[in-house]
Amino acid sequence: MTQTTPTSGLSLLHKQQYANLFTYRKSGEAVKTPIWFAERDSKLYVMTGQDSGKIKRIRNNGKVLIGPSDGRGTPLGPTVEAHARLLGPDEMQMAKEALDRKYGLMKAAFDFFGTLSGMQRAWIEITLVPNEA
Repeated sequence: MTQTTPTSGLSLLHKQQYANLFTYRKSGEAVKTPIWFAERDSKLYVMTGQDSGKIKRIRNNGKVLIGPSDGRGTPLGPTVEAHARLLGPDEMQMAKEALDRKYGLMKAAFDFFGTLSGMQRAWIEITLVPNEA
């Protein structure tokens, strides 16, 4: 896990295609997952499978770290503290639109094959923790 820096904010993710999302097991152990994300209104949005481990971990603990990475999870900069929450059905449209706009055809193909495979989707909103300094 990379060092946390409280002053970077969302700017460290500008022009990035991937980010590492660190969620926490009940034991406190951090789990790193490379993700697609999109920013809208100073919040980040993520789509994943409804039964994924990160969804289970976020349900138990919304505290996360996020930082830029490549598609394989190699860190490309520092991480920042954030809070994640699962979006309800009436909230997911904004997240879907933000990801569709950012990833375009790649996301459309992912959605198509996900639908064919019966993937149930979950949507996550990530808000940075304000700097206490």
